[in-house]
Amino acid sequence: MFRILRKIDRFSIAILVSVIVASLLPVSGMAAVWLGWIVKAAIALLFFLHGAKLSRAAILSGLTSWKLHITVFLATFALFPLLGLGASALAALFLPGILATGFLFLTLLPSTVQSSIAFTSIARGNVPAAVCAASFSNFAGIFITPLLTALLIGARGASGDTLASIEAIVVQLLLPFLAGHLSRPITAGFIDRHKALVGFTDRGSILLVVYAAFSAAVVDGLWRQIDPWQLAAIIALCCVLLALVLGIVAFTAHKAGFDRADRATILFCGSKKSLASGVPMAGVLFPAALVGPVILPLMIFHQLQLLACAAIAQHLSTRHVSTHSDD
Repeated sequence: MFRILRKIDRFSIAILVSVIVASLLPVSGMAAVWLGWIVKAAIALLFFLHGAKLSRAAILSGLTSWKLHITVFLATFALFPLLGLGASALAALFLPGILATGFLFLTLLPSTVQSSIAFTSIARGNVPAAVCAASFSNFAGIFITPLLTALLIGARGASGDTLASIEAIVVQLLLPFLAGHLSRPITAGFIDRHKALVGFTDRGSILLVVYAAFSAAVVDGLWRQIDPWQLAAIIALCCVLLALVLGIVAFTAHKAGFDRADRATILFCGSKKSLASGVPMAGVLFPAALVGPVILPLMIFHQLQLLACAAIAQHLSTRHVSTHSDD
């Protein structure tokens, strides 16, 4: 468990460093134009890798738990957006409008894959079902997140044109994802043999997108628009949102009669939002100067969900071992 958490923590630190570097050394002019093209290539590569890593065998092994998958799906794409509408309305009372939009956007994203499976495993949950639920959430998110963004936020693609936004989603997200998945007969072996390289490329792409997003936002005056007390308010609101989701999902899974292993899976797959998907999606769905403030609530929520779920997973694991040792 500690090995997994150390990796997560290193990535969190790397994200923070990317934000700091972008704040101190933002790019502008032609350098920003070139960086924009590089970011588009990085987003395409990122989703190609997402598709290439999606194992059909792993998905099929968990498909029998249809009731579990429906519960996770509803938590991710129904409960979260409903809470997001409330959080966004509340945030709009004391935060700039684009940050309030960021709260709503984070609730429209799919679940995480790696950390959902890792925490489910630590908690002795239903890992095959977690693989299926998290993978399906990410696949569905390619279609559902842009649709919900258009319905609840409005089409705000980089060109301001709905048709152009749809085209960008298809070209930068969907086609690379499908190409990666269809390439599995050729690429699966390479990915399995070079997991460290693939992981470095995957996370490096995210860090590049984060740097570009905050660089553009800093040039546009991001840190002049946010006071320290507003940053503290974002953290507090993220804590409240996470606590509500964890409580509602845990209560619903218990009342629905799921066993202990499935409840753990539902809790960890249904209560988190993917930074890996959210950052590049924001880069496609929003103008460059708005991406930084849009993903700021997501980045804070991401760190909080990891800390909370790590503690919960360890508690569930300890309780499970204690229960079985008493039998």
